[in-house]
Amino acid sequence: MAPGSAAFLASVKRASAAQVLGLQLLQPQGEAWRPSCPGPAAGPRDALGMSSGAPQKSSQMASGAEETPGFLDMLLQDFPAPLNPEDPLPWKAPGTVLSQEEVEGELAELAMGFLGSRKAPPPLAAALAHEAVSQLLQTDLSEFRKLPREEEEEEEEEDDEEEKAPVTLLDAQSLARSFFNRLWEVAGQWQKQVPLAARASQRQWLVSIHAIRNTRRKMEDRHVSLPSFNQLFGLSDPVDRAYFAVFDGHGGVDAARYAAVHVHTNAARQPELLTDPAGALREAFRRTDQMFLRKAKRERLQSGTTGVCALIAGATLHVAWLGDSQVILVQQGQVVKLMEPHRPERQDEKARIEALGGFVSHMDCWRVNGTLAVSRAIGDVFQKPYVSGEADAASRALTGSEDYLLLACDGFFDVVPHQEVVGLVQSHLTRQQGSGLHVAEELVAAARERGSHDNITVMVVFLRDP
Repeated sequence: MAPGSAAFLASVKRASAAQVLGLQLLQPQGEAWRPSCPGPAAGPRDALGMSSGAPQKSSQMASGAEETPGFLDMLLQDFPAPLNPEDPLPWKAPGTVLSQEEVEGELAELAMGFLGSRKAPPPLAAALAHEAVSQLLQTDLSEFRKLPREEEEEEEEEDDEEEKAPVTLLDAQSLARSFFNRLWEVAGQWQKQVPLAARASQRQWLVSIHAIRNTRRKMEDRHVSLPSFNQLFGLSDPVDRAYFAVFDGHGGVDAARYAAVHVHTNAARQPELLTDPAGALREAFRRTDQMFLRKAKRERLQSGTTGVCALIAGATLHVAWLGDSQVILVQQGQVVKLMEPHRPERQDEKARIEALGGFVSHMDCWRVNGTLAVSRAIGDVFQKPYVSGEADAASRALTGSEDYLLLACDGFFDVVPHQEVVGLVQSHLTRQQGSGLHVAEELVAAARERGSHDNITVMVVFLRDP
């Protein structure tokens, strides 16, 4: 039974914690539909759509075109006029300032989270976000410019040549307000005539997601589930695309949240996305690392994040990774290895680090320069270049015989061998009569039982009827 077929969709049991879709950076507290990341402990996440952000409870919703006009009517009833300067924002502004290179991703994140929380059909949410962001980016943003503090100007003078290019910072609060009003205008225009892209049908994905803080003091993982990739970035070619990712932060959540907002945005910006998707993903990681390093220097951030992502484009799977977060493919009950995680103890990684003047030593585990237990990551500004921001990528043709993808952080894979995944998933499906909605929750529980104390995020993307 094909995943997009009516029979398959009818067979999927609705779950109380099912996730609605648009673009969400999933945060592990509850179940939510927002583009950002997790918090303390999350309930099971399952979706037929897209999500990226912090989990809050939400019910599953169909993405039929018939829901589109009704959603716009309700949105404009709740917001009958644009926001005035004194009106509260319906969302939290992304920090105090944004650089121009961050605007597209951060505003799309705001829109997807807001529309998703209001149960917008995923294609509509993504298309609305795209149109509003595109229109705003075509305007003069100089009115939002915020002058840097004196100490920031002094720091910029000390940076390398690459960093000496002037950075224009924009007031995030004012920009977020103007963007909401732009979104409101687009919704009003579309209430009369909804563009085809916003009503287009898309493949329905069964995605089970669960994330927990576990025994750690903070939740630093984030994840993204974005089936409406084409709509979010205005791609109109006939290739259907869906994007999934897990980011495992350390030293704070800033880098993981940043990656969950910007990696897919940077991938969509790459000219080679249509001809070399794996190369586009690799470049997206590199670009996101550079952007975050600039932000980290401005805001004195020290966090970093590993990450793994999968872009399914038509009948081809493209994966990219940085560090020890991993993705595996299961095909007809057998694990297919897609990648080799980056770890300090790998001989090629050790040689690379030593050639740069660093070292790898073993304390409780293998560490770079006696500190970080990862050899590649976005961020970690004080460990560059030893901790590299260069990702690896790979592609694989899909034949239709593949069962599912599993993306997870090291809190899972450090204690659950690849081959055990197959048995755990099959056991769950047998007990649940083929329903995969809560399989990620069971996999997370298995990792805890095996002694994992780390944050744990697991995402299972079914490629055919379980």
